[in-house]
Amino acid sequence: MVLMLVFGLLLLRTFMNTTPPTPPISVVEQPPRQLREVTLYFASNDGSRLVAEGREIEDCLDESDCLKATVQALINGPVTDLTPVLPPQTVLRSLSVAASTLDVDFGSGLIAGHPGGTQSELLTVFALVDTLVVNFPHLRQVRFLVDGQPIETIKGHVDLRQPVPADFSLLEEEVAPSGALRQLEVGGSE
Repeated sequence: MVLMLVFGLLLLRTFMNTTPPTPPISVVEQPPRQLREVTLYFASNDGSRLVAEGREIEDCLDESDCLKATVQALINGPVTDLTPVLPPQTVLRSLSVAASTLDVDFGSGLIAGHPGGTQSELLTVFALVDTLVVNFPHLRQVRFLVDGQPIETIKGHVDLRQPVPADFSLLEEEVAPSGALRQLEVGGSE
């Protein structure tokens, strides 16, 4: 009996000193991040020209998401020492594409927060239009909306009653960026 008790205690001690096996670690595979390189246009430090800034946008899985992310990156402003072209309180409400025209609907903060002035308004309009046309070559022009309604102008200097085609003449380098489209009439062909 004593022998069985000693044997039982030794067996119990062996099990107590043994660490339980570690459960296998389950690895959840993350899908690879989808990065898309885009070119954004911001104002030069002196506010006279547009300057390109490269950026990677994460998880651009479909065109709508990519368009929104690109416009939002423009709203968020440059990561370099360039000057923002959209007021920080600008809100992107929606986007819609019809043929080669993109309708961009902003909240009223675009107008309320814009500093005004001809050059500033030109830089705002063409930073947006040129950014979108360069990154999405099937787009040819942009229609500006605020709170769902077409606008005539942001602060009285640039006519926005019609969709605005790209114009690369405000770029710091007089040459259109690589991959930029030649100027075509809307609905025109090459």
